[in-house]
Amino acid sequence: MLENLTVRIASWNVNSVKARLGHLLDWLRDAAPDVLLLQELKCPDDAFPTLEIQAQGYHTAVHGQKSYNGVAILSRLPLADVACRLPGDSADEQARWIEATVAGVRVVSLYLPNGNPAPGEKYDYKLAWMERLAARAGALLASGMPVVLGGDYNVCPTDADVYDPPAWADDALCRPASRAAFRRVLHLGYTDAYRALHPGEAQAYTFWDYQAGAWPRDLGLRIDHLLLSPPAADRLSRCEIDKAPRARDKASDHTPIWVELL
Repeated sequence: MLENLTVRIASWNVNSVKARLGHLLDWLRDAAPDVLLLQELKCPDDAFPTLEIQAQGYHTAVHGQKSYNGVAILSRLPLADVACRLPGDSADEQARWIEATVAGVRVVSLYLPNGNPAPGEKYDYKLAWMERLAARAGALLASGMPVVLGGDYNVCPTDADVYDPPAWADDALCRPASRAAFRRVLHLGYTDAYRALHPGEAQAYTFWDYQAGAWPRDLGLRIDHLLLSPPAADRLSRCEIDKAPRARDKASDHTPIWVELL
């Protein structure tokens, strides 16, 4: 049965799927994840490169937006019960959430607001969005299904996840309220897959800015996360960050992170 399959689920903020299409197709071919959660598509649904991705053997579910945001789920296996938009605010038009069921696992691709400048309206939106995230994460737990909440969280959970903690202390990604909101999701019963398997690893980053030579100097942040519900965490065998795509010419400023569930 599909529910008994080993499944590899990856997440990647591609920072424009059209600009990074060649990189994306290469990575799908070389890494061959069963499921890929994409963020920051920066295109509406009708401009998403569905045909090119289907040619690689993937089904697609897309929730896009012109020029900004946008999330998608790519899967080698059939997608069921696709749902877009994070519940809790009917007026929120930003395309930051999509979920579906794959091989008995409920997977979510999310793009959490950056929140800068903080304090301010954008930071208030971030914290309100995180409250809605916690509510939906709790509801998904109650389903009893294995759940993977993957994406760009725009949160460094601890000082170990940022190259220069004092310099970033007041940034929206590292402020105490952001970290507390992230912990609230963990305290519901979710597991940070990477830290579960690499608890003491330093310089485990998923993002390097384009400015100030951040990539060659390894001045990074860990802001892309895969959070697992207890039934998913029980199946966790591997979680790794693949830095190779970040080294390519005209790369996204993020790199993929993936888990393997047995």
